[in-house]
Amino acid sequence: MKKHIFNAGPCILPQPAIESAIAAIRDFDGTGVGVLEISHRTPGWDRIMSETEQLWKELLNIPEGYKVLFLGGGASTQFCYVPFNLLGKKAAYLQTGVWAKKAAKEAKLFGEVEIVASSEDANYTYIPTGYTIPADADYFHITTNNTIYGTEIHTDLDSPVPLVADMSSDILSRPVDVSKYALIYGGAQKNVGPAGVTFVIVREDILGKVDRAIPTMIDYRTHVNNSSMFNTPPVFAIYVMHETLKWVKELGGVEAMYKMNLAKAELLYNEIDRNKMFVGTARKEDRSIMNVCFVMAEEYKDKEAAFMEFAKERGMVGIKGHRSVGGFRASIYNACPLESVQALVDCMKEFESNY
Repeated sequence: MKKHIFNAGPCILPQPAIESAIAAIRDFDGTGVGVLEISHRTPGWDRIMSETEQLWKELLNIPEGYKVLFLGGGASTQFCYVPFNLLGKKAAYLQTGVWAKKAAKEAKLFGEVEIVASSEDANYTYIPTGYTIPADADYFHITTNNTIYGTEIHTDLDSPVPLVADMSSDILSRPVDVSKYALIYGGAQKNVGPAGVTFVIVREDILGKVDRAIPTMIDYRTHVNNSSMFNTPPVFAIYVMHETLKWVKELGGVEAMYKMNLAKAELLYNEIDRNKMFVGTARKEDRSIMNVCFVMAEEYKDKEAAFMEFAKERGMVGIKGHRSVGGFRASIYNACPLESVQALVDCMKEFESNY
């Protein structure tokens, strides 16, 4: 039986990237040594690092003056990297989910943090609007896609202060005007590779402005000056990222991915809205095109476990909702094919007809 993978992360990866990684484990770049065993000082590895950064720059049209870094520690470690490097006196945060809340909590260790708006009052089912970004903040931090709650900021915001974004779960899913951001970061394990590497896109002129001493490994300038190889980088994870970015480029780049993602999201949301057994949890205008959250309608609550088992029997993997929301969550990242979304929709229709 074919498996349809909707895991929130680590998640489905492009099959070509997987096949290339398998081959590289056996023999990297014709060296006779596998990618899990090579030295990161191998000449062929220098090429991979350079190509991976270039692919990022090409796919996102990253302007001059930015550096792409490949670090360890996951996006959660960036919650402290960002204020360590950028927060002098005050930072502003938009609180749209648990990860945004955790990022703000870390920043409070380094200075004043102003929460400009929060949707916690409604369990993060919407993206706040109408707030004011303080002009005296050192930066404004947003989380563009909220994996747990299925909401997303669909536009590039205008900010009077440097804009910092956690794009862990929607990077490369849609076009982004990088020039509007001072720093973008995220864990790779959604759209650009396996867990183990974190991408950071940083405008170099924002660094070196704080007075505090910054530990060597936490200082972005360390990694800018050493092309992400001050210490041993997460070699295998970066290799899979390289192959994933190649796949995105071969399919037509970010614009092509966006069209495919919109089609997948529309297909699934249309079924949720049509099917009387299910209800979407996020405000419609703020619905994520990456993480689709829905629950059983009130009169069918007792059928939740039955649908979960029904879907599992038909090859659906990873659709259980996060405990904060309940119900179901289908993560339809770049590598999730339309075929899988259609299979889930067919499953929902069949379940409806049975009950």
